[in-house]
Amino acid sequence: MRSVRARRAAMIGSAALLLIAPGAALAHAEPAAPAPATALPADLVAAIQRDLGISPEQYLDKAEAGQKLVEFANTLRGKFPESFAGAWLDPAGSPLIGLADGPDKAAARAAVEAAGYKVKDLPRSERALRDQLGHMNSWIEKLPAPLSGLISGAAIDTVNNDVVLRVQNTAEGQGLQLPDFLESARVVLAPALGSSAPPAAESPVAADARLGGDAYAAENADGAFRCSLGFNGTDGSGRTVNISAGHCDPNRDAAGTGAASIAFETHGAKFGDRFGTFAKSTVEGLDYSVIKIDDAATKRFENNFVRAPGANPVPITGTADPVVGAPVCKSGLTTGFSCGTINSVNQIVDVGTRTLKNGFTANICALQGDSGGAVVTGTRALGISSASNVGDMGYCELASVVTTLVGDSPQLYATPINAILAANPGLKVRTS
Repeated sequence: MRSVRARRAAMIGSAALLLIAPGAALAHAEPAAPAPATALPADLVAAIQRDLGISPEQYLDKAEAGQKLVEFANTLRGKFPESFAGAWLDPAGSPLIGLADGPDKAAARAAVEAAGYKVKDLPRSERALRDQLGHMNSWIEKLPAPLSGLISGAAIDTVNNDVVLRVQNTAEGQGLQLPDFLESARVVLAPALGSSAPPAAESPVAADARLGGDAYAAENADGAFRCSLGFNGTDGSGRTVNISAGHCDPNRDAAGTGAASIAFETHGAKFGDRFGTFAKSTVEGLDYSVIKIDDAATKRFENNFVRAPGANPVPITGTADPVVGAPVCKSGLTTGFSCGTINSVNQIVDVGTRTLKNGFTANICALQGDSGGAVVTGTRALGISSASNVGDMGYCELASVVTTLVGDSPQLYATPINAILAANPGLKVRTS
């Protein structure tokens, strides 16, 4: 056994850098050409320059490079499972493919180099790391409640080629003893993740249009939550919907019934008009909701835009998969646009009494009210904001200072949009 106290470590993946007019086309598989940098709204450009320190052109280039890398990595993983050890963008935005020793390593290296990518030799394959992660999760599931409550989740750190256990930065968490078979695991001491849901320039869209990032309130007899709209889309029957976070629904069990929670516009602290009801809400594994838009409000949601509330929007041109090192930006009612870099994928985290799976994290500040908002890479839909380790802090400047003092940084956990679409056949995001 060993003590967590001796294995204080940097945050996961720290080595890497990590809506169009009514009648718009609906797509998932084949995205349209990425929008040029000139199409990005000023608020998003400012967030990119402030948070990432790069130009809008560099942001779009890195986002596109990340998606090309994901496509190649998916192919390589299937052909060379014994040697494939992950793929990511380094701090300069250069794609890297990790390879471990195995019977197919030489062929894998040839395929990587033929595609124009660089190889990094690593000790463990992705398959080996997944096996180790499985053992770790089995151990966590068997822990008694007082101990399992100290663990916020576990994940594969692609860049550092190891498995990371996220433990709450408390005296109890620092004293947690790990079994010998987890000796090689790396421990991260960090604040617990919590829900980020809360207890007027000329625009190319109509003044009453509702876009991703805009505020809304969900109300039921059991209570009310204030969250951010995610991506506009359609369901399998062609009905207009918005995809947001599941935990924003105050009565998830009633979703899709006559007692479903109602979604309202908000104007500051005041409720506005009703615009829909929750057709589906879940926090089991994936955290998402599908809000069915009322007939009277349908036209207002028939667009493919995301914005900081009240500002000019960015058009969504397709969907994307997360890759370590890719640049991402989120929009929400509390903090508007803020950007960061993906530092972990396929994450499993505990948020209160729920366990979220297969999500990704990025070093982005998200506060209460940002939940449900859209996360983009380039101009593609990437995910839905779900949880944050600084959600209960008043503003991002304070969050940065506090997390820095404990050797951490603000972290946003998001649910991948493609995972949501895959779980709901026929559900689509509006794209240009």
